[in-house]
Parts: sequence; C-alpha cells; structure tokens
Amino acid sequence: MTPIIVIATIVGYFAVLFAVSAFAGRGSDNASFFTGGRRAPWLVVAIATMGAAISGVTFISVPGMVVAKGYSYLQMALGFIVGSAAIAFVLVPLFYKRNLVSIYGYLEQRFGIATYRSGAWFFFISKMLGASVRFFVVCVVLQSLAFGPLGVPFALNVAITIALIWLYTMQGGVKTVIWTDLLKSLCLVGSVVLCIVFVARGLGLGFGSMVEAVAADETSRIFYFDDPMRGEYFWKQFLAGIFMVIATTGLDQDMMQRNLACRNSRESQKNMIVSSISQFFVIALFLVLGTLLVMYARNTPGLSVPEKTDELFGLVASHGSMPVVVGVVFVLGLVSAAYSAAGSALTSLTTSFTVDILGASSRPESRLTVVRRVVHLAMSVVMGLVIIVFYYISDSDAISAVYMLASYTYGPILGLFLFGLVVRLQVRDRLVPVVCVAAPVACYFVQRGLLECCGYVMSFELLLLNAAVTFVGLLALSKKGNGG
Repeated sequence: MTPIIVIATIVGYFAVLFAVSAFAGRGSDNASFFTGGRRAPWLVVAIATMGAAISGVTFISVPGMVVAKGYSYLQMALGFIVGSAAIAFVLVPLFYKRNLVSIYGYLEQRFGIATYRSGAWFFFISKMLGASVRFFVVCVVLQSLAFGPLGVPFALNVAITIALIWLYTMQGGVKTVIWTDLLKSLCLVGSVVLCIVFVARGLGLGFGSMVEAVAADETSRIFYFDDPMRGEYFWKQFLAGIFMVIATTGLDQDMMQRNLACRNSRESQKNMIVSSISQFFVIALFLVLGTLLVMYARNTPGLSVPEKTDELFGLVASHGSMPVVVGVVFVLGLVSAAYSAAGSALTSLTTSFTVDILGASSRPESRLTVVRRVVHLAMSVVMGLVIIVFYYISDSDAISAVYMLASYTYGPILGLFLFGLVVRLQVRDRLVPVVCVAAPVACYFVQRGLLECCGYVMSFELLLLNAAVTFVGLLALSKKGNGG
C-alpha cells in the first residue's frame, strides 16, 4: 500500500466529514455547541455513543492484545454493560433534573466552588492526556504508512490533522460531534467486518471453519478465574469495567454531552443501554479479528507476530500478500475512529474549560461566542503539543496506558460524585483540592508497594482504590449540614 493511497483515503474521508459537519452545523449557536440543543434522536445518539467509545487506540491495540491477554477484555466489557445501566438510572436523571450544561456543575451545587473547580480540572487533565495518547498512537501509524515516506515531519503531520479537526468542530460543537460520530460508527464497524472477511479469505476459511478455528486458537480464551494475582483475573476486570465506564462515561463531559443532547432523560437512558450492548459486540469483533491476524502472521512467509503487538493490525493490512482494499479499509477505520474521537475531545474540553473553569456561560451571547472560539483554538494547540511530547517520550502499550492513566485521573472524580450521591454531609470545600491531589499520589505508592513486596499486579482496580481514598478523605473533611 503506497503513501499516496493512504493520503487519498484520508482526504476522501475528510471530504465526507466536512460535508456532514456542514449539514449538522447549520444554524448552530452556543446552545447547540454545548448541548446540541437537546433535540438529538436517541437512536442516532446511541450509535454515535457506541462509536465514540471506540478510539483509534482500540482499533490498533485491541486486536494485538489477544497475543498476551486473550479475550480477557470481554470480561471488562461485561462490566461496561452493568456500569452503563447504573449511569442510565442514577446519573442521567440527576443531570437532566438539574438542567446541567456541564456535568461538573453538580459539584458546585452540592459542595461549592473549590470542589467544582477540582472536578473540572481533573477532567481537563484526564481528557487532554487520554485523548492525546489515543490520537498520538494513530499519528505514529499514519507517519509510518504515509507521512514519513513522503518526508513530512511528525510535528507537521500532527499540526495538519489537528487543524482539520479544529475546523470541522469549530462551529457545530456537540451537534456536529453526534452526526460525525454516527459516520464514524458506520465506517468503524464496516471496516472491521470487511477486514475479518478478507483475512479469513486469505487463510482459506469460510464462515463455519473460521468460527471453529478462532474458537480452537489459544488466543481466544475469554474467562480467567484461576489466578487472582493476575491482571486478567475475572473479578478484577469485571468490577473495574463497571466503575471504569461510570468514571470515563458517566462522569466524563466528553461522553455525557452526547447523552445530554437527547430530548429527555428517558430517551437518554435508552441510548445508554443500547450503546453499551452494541459496544460489547463491537469489541468482540475486534478480538476475533485479532485472532485471525495472529493466525495469518504465523502462516504467511515473511510475516511474524511483532514484539509490539499494537503493530499487528497495520503490519498485516499493509502486507503485500493482502489486497490493496484491505489497507484502504484499515486506514478508513483508523482515521474514522481517531479523528472523530479527537474532535469530540476538543469539543468537550472547550465546553468544560469555558463553562467550568472560566465561568463564561453567564456572559452575553456575543461575548460567550468569542470566548468559546478562543478556547477551542487553544485546546487544539495544547493537544497538538502534548501529542508531540508523547512522540519523544513514549514506549508504552497503548490500551493499557490509556486505562491506567484513567485510573489515576478519574479516581478523584468518581470519589467526588460517589460521596455527593451517597453521603448527605457537607465538606470543607476549600480543602477538597488537597484530597483530590493526595489520593492518586497515595495510590501510586500503594501500587508500587504491593508489586514489590507481594508480587501483586494491581490492574484497573486502581481506579476503585483511588476513588475510595478520595471518599475517605472527603469523609474526614465532612461537617454538619445536609447536602443538596
């Protein structure tokens, strides 16, 4: 697959993306940027939300993770369904009842301005780092496939793509994000299904024989009940999945701004349930593809399973033994996953920074528009710079890095909301930022200590510990007075 084909695929996708953005952004104002005007059809939001949960990192990393971890990710995906039900029936009615533009406004209503700012800043750090890691991985792949061979520096690759993302999200905001995520979801699922078909055909497998071969392969093990010390142990993965989706979807402005764009809480609840079940089956498709890619790499001369398994999908898709269409489908799925996710992140960062940190939502409409546009441009520049920094310092496993990062940064947010919903006490608001910073620091030392003294690998349950430490810290700061 030549660099020109890759570039042509990207240009074609962006042409469609800008057409969808122009259609969705007609008549947009600040309300439609921040909440989509709360007129989005729930089924469209459900499909968009399902795709939104699948990033470029998922596209690249999940197929390769079967080499070391089998299908253990499905254990976490089962937890996603349970966690999404909790979001649908606990958080969604709460947010709609309080008519929130940013979900962190709940923290101000419940505790005070310092707690509100703490939640907003932790979201900002979480989303900026998490989105940058996800997009960084994609930029690296595209650099090796297209921009590098054409002599384009990595920094220029990042600058061009971030500029394009800024352009298509600049006007429509959430309204645009929902419709471009719908396009992304269709491209994503279609590309994975087509890749499965082509790789299976390359192995000489029909549908029935493919199912048998995948089921018999050692990489397709789903459940891990035998060793609690392992990171893949079922209850670690399942429980982490429940709380991970609550933290990274239910308490994440990026994800919840789609749900708050539905007409009412009932439609938003239907969206949450349908999207979580759909996400489970999409993840299963990625894992099946991973097994087929491993089988293909092992049985094709000149190919082998790479040491960095994130490279597996791209290595097979771009190999000379594969039809060119497989490489095109791979690039299409990759860019649809990556660019839409980055656009969504930029929109949510703009919303949270403008509303939560700058407190600009009370300004006149014309002034708010100016502030929003300046913030949107600033968020784009910061994301580009963070991606370039990652390029020079990163050597990590992408999907695990994203979730481990989330365990540290979303833990305090989870603890804040959990305390607010469960405990009817007030806290000393001005001291809350101290607790939110101390919790992840303490958890880091606990994680290192357990590994060194007991050999215990703390996986994504780190999120639960982080939230628990935050909760206990808030309890220590509690004082008389009922919470609102």
